[in-house]
This record gives sequence, structure tokens and C-alpha cells, in this order.
Amino acid sequence: MLAIKTPQTWFHQSGIRHDAGKYISPLSQHILIITSAQAWARVNPALESSLRTSGVKWQTEIMTGYCTDERVAHYAQRARKLGVQWIVGVGGGRVLDTAKAVADALDGGESVTIPKVASTCAAWSPLSVFYTEEGGQIRSQPLKTLPRLVLVDSEIIAQSDVRYLKAGIVDALAKWYEFRPYLQHSPDNLALQLKVQTARLAVDIYEKHGAQAVRDNKAQVVSEALINVIDANIAIAGLANSIRGEIPTPGVAHAIHNRLTYEPALRDWLHGERVGYSLLVQSFLEGDGETPDAALLSLLRQYEMPLTLAPLKEIRLAVIQAVARSINFPRAAAEHLPFSLEPARIERALRLTEQFFTPRYAV
Repeated sequence: MLAIKTPQTWFHQSGIRHDAGKYISPLSQHILIITSAQAWARVNPALESSLRTSGVKWQTEIMTGYCTDERVAHYAQRARKLGVQWIVGVGGGRVLDTAKAVADALDGGESVTIPKVASTCAAWSPLSVFYTEEGGQIRSQPLKTLPRLVLVDSEIIAQSDVRYLKAGIVDALAKWYEFRPYLQHSPDNLALQLKVQTARLAVDIYEKHGAQAVRDNKAQVVSEALINVIDANIAIAGLANSIRGEIPTPGVAHAIHNRLTYEPALRDWLHGERVGYSLLVQSFLEGDGETPDAALLSLLRQYEMPLTLAPLKEIRLAVIQAVARSINFPRAAAEHLPFSLEPARIERALRLTEQFFTPRYAV
């Protein structure tokens, strides 16, 4: 079995918010926009002017908090009352996941995503990630329909804090480190080969353009390097995640990440930062020594990822024990991995990250 689900159309252009109306109006003349206050301020007045010029009517919902079942149900009910089937998400991953899930909940619902940052592949991904109201991850919910249109404005992303770009790079790097181990037991599986090779393309882009893209983002300059990295963070990572075969391939680092979302002291970490730390843990799980993969460690340091659970301070050793016993990973997938996910090994791997303790992450 091989299945690939992708958005219908992807447009990436600096300043595309000025022309968004001409892309949206052929799809619908009446839309519900889900956004955050910061993202809405960032894209306007250009986006509103473009919609108005193209004859598109819209209602705006300013979202706070996480993508939750209650929030999705609320916005879906709002859309039904308005008679709207097209949902446009403008913002970061939480907003885009919510917009996609709302469209998925509607009969004939469709979505358009306009990312404010390149910190995840949420604008493309075939999933919506659901959380508790406090921010603990509950599940990744597969979508029946993916966005019909993804509009990426590199000018907007260039204006965002470079921390988001670096987190997005590491989240995309994770696809390579997480999917690759499955090949050891199934080297001839086509779906898996496609996932791994797609993920590897993102790694190649970062090797060539990553450092320059970070410098350009800091300077708020739209460059070829930044454009390539944005595409890798969102489209290539999203595509790798969109390929499905008969072998389940959940990411080990993402499974560790998911449990860490329940620790209040780590809520200030971005998704990619938690994934980065979890990749370090995965590296210890893959080997029997006390040092991680050197290339991975170099990348995590290059993109300034947290390397310990130092923000947990005096409770971190207790949390390590609790996390090791509560990683939720499907047994059917674990059987295809070349290393064990026994709680004792996870605890050992978590404890080994203590060697990287630095004052920077102790506050």
C-alpha cells in the first residue's frame, strides 16, 4: 500500500498577502478566518484590502490558546450559522491546525492556510494536533481533506523571530532521524524509501542554506537561502509526513516530545525545541554508549536547541523517571525499530542528557 495526501495548490511568494484575494475568490466568496491577534496585525491591511478588492466577504475569529476539541466544535458551529464552508487559517501551527480541523468537521468543508512562521509543517500537514486546554498533547488527528490552497508569504516569515525558523529546521530534520531507522528492517519498502528520501532532501537544503537563512531571517531579508529553508520547513517536511505505507512510522522523538508537553516548566519551549531535545534522547536510545551522534549534536547546537531538562530544576530527575514510564508508542511500530523502547532504556537516555547542563537553560 502506498498513499500520498497533499494540499491541492502551494504558492510561495514574497508579498503574496497583497494578492491573496485573487487566489481565494475563485474558490469562495464567503469565508471564515481563524487567526491570532498578532498574525492578523502582521498580514494587514494588505490581506483585507486584497479580499475586499476581489469581492470576498469574511468574518474573523481571533483565537487564543491551543487546538482543542472544544475550540474546533465552537468554530465549526460558528461556520454553520454563517453558512460558510471555507475556513482560512492565518497564523502559527495552533491556528492552522484548528482551521484545518474545523473545515474537516464541516460537510463539504475546505481550508486555506496562510502561515505566519515556518516553525512547523502545519500549513501542509495531513494532521491536526489536538491539545488539552493547558497545552498537553492529546492526539494527532488524520484529516479527510487537506488544504485546497497554501499561501506562503516569505516577507511575513522574514519578519518573525528567528527562533521560529530554527525550531522549524529542527522539526524538519527530525523526519530524517525518525524515519531512517525503520529502513534497517524494511530496506525495500517503497513508501518508507520515499519518506526517507524526501526527508533527506530537507537535510541537504539545510546543509547548503541553513546558516545563511538564519542570518537573513535575523536581518529580516528575503533571500534565496531563506526561501529554500521555508520550503523545506513546511512543504518538504509536510510531504515526508504525507506519505503512508503499510508499516506505521511514528517518530520516536515526537513521542517523547508529546509527553514533555505535559510539563508546565517546558511550555515556553517551541514545538521544534522540544523535538530537538527529544532527538538527542533518541540518539542515546539508538546507541549503547554515553555519547550521542556527533553530527546530530552539532546541528542541535548550531540551531540552539535545548539539550537538557534544566528548566525543571530540582524536579527534573523525578520527571525523567515519570516520562520514561509513560511514553506512548504503538507496539506495532516499535517492532519495526532497530532499538528498544523499554522504560529503563528511555530513562537511561534521558539521564544522559544531564551531561549537557548549561546555565542558559537553568532559568
